[in-house]
Amino acid sequence: MHLTPLTLMVSLMACTPKHDGPPDMAPQGLSYPVTKAVEQVDNYHGTQVSDPYRWLEDTDAEDTKAWVTAQNELTFKVLNAIPGRDAIRARMTALWDFERTSAPGRRGGVWFWSFNDGLMNQAQLFVGTGPYEGGRVLIDPNTLSEDGTVALSGTFPSDDGKHLVYSLSKAGSDWQELRVRDVATGQDLPDLLQHIKFSEASWTKDGKGFFYSAYDPPKDPNDFEQANYYQKLYYHRLGEPQSADKLIYQRADQPEWGFGGAVTEDGNTLVIPNWQGTEPKNRVFLKDLKTPDSPVVELIGEFDAYYSYIGNDGPLFYFSTDQAAPKGRVIAIDITKPARANWKELIPQQAEPLESVSLVSNRFLVTRLKDAKSLVEVYDISGKKLSEVALPGLGSAGGFSGPPGRQRGVLQLHLVHDPRRGLPLRRAQQRLHLGEGADREHGRGGL
Repeated sequence: MHLTPLTLMVSLMACTPKHDGPPDMAPQGLSYPVTKAVEQVDNYHGTQVSDPYRWLEDTDAEDTKAWVTAQNELTFKVLNAIPGRDAIRARMTALWDFERTSAPGRRGGVWFWSFNDGLMNQAQLFVGTGPYEGGRVLIDPNTLSEDGTVALSGTFPSDDGKHLVYSLSKAGSDWQELRVRDVATGQDLPDLLQHIKFSEASWTKDGKGFFYSAYDPPKDPNDFEQANYYQKLYYHRLGEPQSADKLIYQRADQPEWGFGGAVTEDGNTLVIPNWQGTEPKNRVFLKDLKTPDSPVVELIGEFDAYYSYIGNDGPLFYFSTDQAAPKGRVIAIDITKPARANWKELIPQQAEPLESVSLVSNRFLVTRLKDAKSLVEVYDISGKKLSEVALPGLGSAGGFSGPPGRQRGVLQLHLVHDPRRGLPLRRAQQRLHLGEGADREHGRGGL
């Protein structure tokens, strides 16, 4: 997450000579590379469909590489000749050159936050003894590869702040590998997990391991373009090879199902969201972590809406959902009485769409979208509205966090104007006093 005081959207219109011919006619003076057409016809349910450029789908083929090179040569010949392009680049660089820092999150006695000096390709991950205090770089993703194609795609600290799972992706791929870093020394442990896609990591409260999702290794180790089926949920214990990881859940009868895993704040339950394809709907399963080898049980079995786990208070689990509420609402489900007839609505749907809900220090922090800007509200655990948060400027709010046992939380505000007004992160954020009785933190939080 980055604090972005200025959100800049620029539309650059193509600066090419005007021509009135058909779309496939090249502008005068340009000679486009020849794109060969091959004989490729497929029969789809009795319909013949020609696909003469199928060969371009093989991105590793020498013909494809040569075609891309020729297209780039022509493209940059045109772009580099645009008058004022250097001035545009200089102005854009100047506008983007300001510090951006994420909201801090605490694990144990360690604070984590990201920092970008303005022109870094990727933000660095910092750790310190306090928010923005005594900070040092824990991971600098800009040094992970010479060409900058390795990205830091996720960070997941253990609850005691001693270890950090981080995910890396290469060349824009969805495929990731997970590594574990010792926070105190800044050195990686031997643990390396591969064949990861669409997965986060959630630590057990003892800090001995974490849950993650992965696919089976491809039969051809160089083939990462095949369709992915049968995602599985695993538990990895620190120091063990990936081959020894414990399989937590799979569905051999459902090849398109995917799974996540989130350990509740009390450490007693693993919440397992289950999705299918790209549709914004999911089911929810649970696993009792207090009982060894307990089965995975169904909590929400219908694939009818989106259910996002917020937190829990013992057996009472809180979700934001669009079930029977297109603009979103908050419900409570007692997992000892999970029938839908027993679900309780805490925060009903309102005119302003629900953007996010966090549970910090026994309070719901709700973000809604109103007139294209954030509206932040505070509710008690029963769903009673307590207040609205007065934001210091027009913008988009998020990044709520709050240490356990404290009555204060931190939110991050993305201001949409005047990035050079001198608003450092501490002033652009707002510390929230959550009121008397806010003596517990529920949920799982995030970094």
